Amino acid sequence: EDADLYSEIIQGIRSQVDAIVYPTIPTAGLGEYPAGDTGQNRFAVMEELAKRGLLEMAAIDPGSTNIAYYDDVREDREGGFVYLNPEEEIRQALRLASRHRFHPSYAIYEPGFVRLGAVLHWRSSCPSPIYRFMFTSDYTFGFPPEDFGLTAYLNLLDLVAPGARWMVAGLGVDILPLIPRTIAEGGHVRVGLEDASFGSDRSNVQLVEAAAMLIDNNGGDLATAADIRAELKAVEMGD
Repeated sequence: EDADLYSEIIQGIRSQVDAIVYPTIPTAGLGEYPAGDTGQNRFAVMEELAKRGLLEMAAIDPGSTNIAYYDDVREDREGGFVYLNPEEEIRQALRLASRHRFHPSYAIYEPGFVRLGAVLHWRSSCPSPIYRFMFTSDYTFGFPPEDFGLTAYLNLLDLVAPGARWMVAGLGVDILPLIPRTIAEGGHVRVGLEDASFGSDRSNVQLVEAAAMLIDNNGGDLATAADIRAELKAVEMGD
């Protein structure tokens, strides 16, 4: 977690291609971020990057959940942890989004994340969040990549945040089978090595190419960064 390092990476990417780039989020008890640290310290790098004008989006995850690997549980190995996002820390990050006008990228691990994220956004003045539904086959949180899970999320989103932009994604999952339904419902797609199961035999580029082909074959359009900015601006204007 270093603002100068992130700045170099973000500016290096942007010097070669127009892309929306944002950093990861420190997780309590993992890496160098200690459990029990304050939200202000947790989001210090995010705040500095925003001050430098480098953030259009940033990860803000509106809830907490247990994350355990199915194989560890089956073998009675204690490898899981609590992914902890206390309400005050979520509010702190949303205050930064309000101040610096970047869009929250909500990772939705459980249905309650949708509900809390929606009401906290309603109470803030930050730009509209993007709801990223996190499916999984390898872990115990949330829904598997099945139609019933997507239906549940969409019904809930219609109730608490109608018109919000959303995408399918996940951890330890092949999200490609959900793409036809996602396109039909007007959603968006994230794929890549973070989402794929450990030991995937496909590269990041191959995962993206496969998703792009499915999107195109199912009547979707591949958006440019400029298209995304325009759509998010339209959301803010109420279109």
